[in-house]
Amino acid sequence: MSPKAMQYKANSIIFFKGDISDKIFILKSGQVSLNYTDIETGQEIHDLIKTGEFFGVRSALGRYAREETAQVLTDSVAVAFTVPEFEQLALQNTRIIVKMLRIYSNMLRRIHKQVQNLIFSEEQIKPEEGLYRIGEYYLKNKRYSQALYIYQRYLTYYPSGRYATDVNQKVQLAEQYLQKYGQGRGPAVVPGEEGVTQSVPKPENNRQSQEMSEVAKQYYNAVSLLSQQKYQEALVQFRKIVAENQDAEYTAKSQYEMGRSLYYLKQHDASIQAFTSMIQKYPNHPDLREALYYVGNCYAEKGDPEKAKGFYNKILSLAGDEDAVSRKVKKALRDLGGGGQ
Repeated sequence: MSPKAMQYKANSIIFFKGDISDKIFILKSGQVSLNYTDIETGQEIHDLIKTGEFFGVRSALGRYAREETAQVLTDSVAVAFTVPEFEQLALQNTRIIVKMLRIYSNMLRRIHKQVQNLIFSEEQIKPEEGLYRIGEYYLKNKRYSQALYIYQRYLTYYPSGRYATDVNQKVQLAEQYLQKYGQGRGPAVVPGEEGVTQSVPKPENNRQSQEMSEVAKQYYNAVSLLSQQKYQEALVQFRKIVAENQDAEYTAKSQYEMGRSLYYLKQHDASIQAFTSMIQKYPNHPDLREALYYVGNCYAEKGDPEKAKGFYNKILSLAGDEDAVSRKVKKALRDLGGGGQ
């Protein structure tokens, strides 16, 4: 097999948004437009592909659904590569790699700015509402694992919050869709659809009540990075908040998230140290049991099951009603051969 030159008539479609394909294209002649919706303004964007440019690369390499529709404007010829063919071409031509890195760098900066503008617009929002909106953004864009994480953080800090009923329903919905469809697939969920409650309170308009501090913005930006599995970038942000210690609430929250970030980076000793420091400083921290759970996991992954069991049993001794943490702990104990029935 070798790359194939494909001929397309004007007004035809090379691929639709939502398609799944392993094909990468380079425009040899003609005009092609990539059409997608701007996440900040909601407007339809039309990006013209220049002759010699690749398109369809990210979705093919990442194995997720197309994020735009490729529409042919004039009779065109495009060469179609499979992923292995494209990778072989890139290995033989470092200029392609440099060019793609430059494109992705600019694209990531643009997307980051759009997301930030979407979440923290001129109409400033309260921290509770900011966290809720991040979850809404991920759920609508079929990023179910990120939505789950954000919604769970919301319920931890605002268990009786003004969006709690809606968030509880969406947690269940996101879990179902993640299991059924996986990331990037399935229906886009918006308020009022798919059985989601329609009684979501509207954002407040009182600007003073909506004001968000710079520390809060830094924290929610770091939470967003963590939910995207950008653990090192998130860790840098959380460490900065803890070091500056400008807001007691967000310092405490960031101390916990530091431990999580280190855990996911497989830096187990550093994670244990971060959680231990958190527990000593904040014995009534709302994430105390979760912190103990991660410490237990660290010891389990370090090959010390007895210490892991000690932390897991400590969590069960603190537990009240059966909840998600208790269920995770019991499963961990069963995996270690320590009961947990």
